Amino acid sequence: MRARSFVYSALLFLVSTFSVPVMAQFQQPTDEELKMTTDPKAPGAAAVYLNREETTEDSQNARTIYERIKVLTEKGKELATIRIPYARGVDTVADIQGRTIHADGTVIPLTAKPADLMDYKVKDFQVNTVVFTLPSVEVGSILEYRLKIHTAEWSVSEPAWNIQQNYFVHKAHYSYHPSVAMGHYISDSYGTTLDQIMYSVQIGNGARPVYDKHKNIFSLDIDDVPAAPDEDWMPPLNTIKWTVRFYYTSVTTGTAYWQDAGKHWAKFVQEFANPTGGLKKVVAGIIAANDTDEQKAVKIYAAVMKIDNADFSRQKSEVERKKEKLKDINKAEDVWKQQSGSGDEIALLYVAMARAAGLKVWPAKVVNRDHAIFDASYLSLRQLDDYIAIVLIDGKEVYLDPGQKMCPYGTLHWKHTLTAGLRLTDKGTDFAVTPVGTYKNAVVQRTGGIEISEDGNVTGSIRIVMNGPDALRWRQLALENDLDEVKKRFNESMKDSVPDGARAEIDHFLAMDDYNSVLMAIVNVSGNLGSAAGKHFFLPGLFFESHAKHPFVAQEKRATPIDVEYPRMEKDDVVYTVPPGFKVESAPQTDDVSWPGFAILRINSVSTGKTVEVVRIFARNFAILDAKVYNDVRNFYLKQATADQQQIVLTRAEVAKGN
Repeated sequence: MRARSFVYSALLFLVSTFSVPVMAQFQQPTDEELKMTTDPKAPGAAAVYLNREETTEDSQNARTIYERIKVLTEKGKELATIRIPYARGVDTVADIQGRTIHADGTVIPLTAKPADLMDYKVKDFQVNTVVFTLPSVEVGSILEYRLKIHTAEWSVSEPAWNIQQNYFVHKAHYSYHPSVAMGHYISDSYGTTLDQIMYSVQIGNGARPVYDKHKNIFSLDIDDVPAAPDEDWMPPLNTIKWTVRFYYTSVTTGTAYWQDAGKHWAKFVQEFANPTGGLKKVVAGIIAANDTDEQKAVKIYAAVMKIDNADFSRQKSEVERKKEKLKDINKAEDVWKQQSGSGDEIALLYVAMARAAGLKVWPAKVVNRDHAIFDASYLSLRQLDDYIAIVLIDGKEVYLDPGQKMCPYGTLHWKHTLTAGLRLTDKGTDFAVTPVGTYKNAVVQRTGGIEISEDGNVTGSIRIVMNGPDALRWRQLALENDLDEVKKRFNESMKDSVPDGARAEIDHFLAMDDYNSVLMAIVNVSGNLGSAAGKHFFLPGLFFESHAKHPFVAQEKRATPIDVEYPRMEKDDVVYTVPPGFKVESAPQTDDVSWPGFAILRINSVSTGKTVEVVRIFARNFAILDAKVYNDVRNFYLKQATADQQQIVLTRAEVAKGN
């Protein structure tokens, strides 16, 4: 459930007195359900939902969940473990009941006490997960459970119904009973009167919620819900997964909402990012009088990047803030004084300081594309995640990401590219669409040498140079973890890149703390490579691709759009040293695979007799594609997969016979 806290309007808050929906009861399974071994409506499925119900009763601050699941294969048994996340201190999970029904009708009730595990904790907010496992599950069993989630008395619910699950759903029922009666209202943090309940709908078969005005209940009954899409490189699920999202608002049209919300948002950011006299003095000490606009923008960017970013370190507790005599942050100048703030606060500080330097700069707040796409029909500012800055340099808008620690000037974190949200302009508030990067700004270059012994043992060293998203990923990981943990994860990532039998382990990083430079990793290679067959010796020709998982190759058709996150280039240059007594019989052939305007692959090899140098360049110049072009995408990647499987064949040289 997506809950939201409001300031209640005194005297106008009315708790509805309509009857509470009855919680779903356990059901007697039919003979057909007990005997079911496959489901013609979901061929090959590991399990199916026979029934699913979700009820939100806001006057009682409670949400109920009820599920009946038929297990059809061993994999389906995984659904016996139920995980319910909740906000500790705000919500509680209670009234858990469950049972397993075997195919012969035997009933085994749930008796084990659920576990309560902490998932995430920051400052005064903690997310826990209640975990329990239904007992004695077999293939053919029916799993059945129900529970309640009680929310805080001061909260008002705005449920999000996730209609699609990981498996086919035969029958589902959803209901929402708001506690604020029509004609009454609540207020948001801006003081805006919210007297309308609206919902956004994304359901593929056209089903829509029904509102019973006499009972003040929204409900949805839906049958035969297909499993949620599960394909490689899908866009954020909010664009494709069937959902219904409720929310309180003050208007009923999108145009009116965004105009009104935009005014409130603009007022807040303008006040927070006000270039105060104190900030002007600070900026005067950072820039020079004869600096160009770009030089000013770069220097201010470097200054705010040095500030402690609590999104990547740790927000200080109230006790720590009191001990250090730190006040609440109410404006950008407070962030500078404390030399600490959230990513959003630091981004707005950059806007304020750039304005203090006389630059034309605007804030924008966008949706993070790693989990969602902006939906203008969803009338809620809550879908917006992070602030970025847009500065005008020589008549051109430059997009900056000062709230992302270690993100170089002039670039955006990939999750902030090709996304949308709100921005300020000279004329007021408008929608923003951020640019996508290019493959030239996301390059991974791997260069090195591999020495091969007669028995196939290999040693070598690889230098990996990264810029753009790959470098940013490791640098931000290093902010939140010690170096040993970063090295461990880097080694794990290399397992999918090197051939079977080979090991690649990081020796050290270079320029980890310098976000203005490329990031370099020095990697040691060891292990055993290749296989002997008679007098021949076979080696993988493309060292980093022989074990790669090529996307789209196994899937003939595509139903969802393709989202590969960002354009990217890979440059590999690996020199194999041939062991004594062997000669090169064949090496990877020159190959040039092209999908004009979208992707290229070039492979070339040069053999000197003692060495084989293999160069591979791959670039994709796209981030998101429509499923309509999937045939073109797949044809390119099929050719790429074939080219990447080429081998180096060595032959043992014959020893000259004596006289």
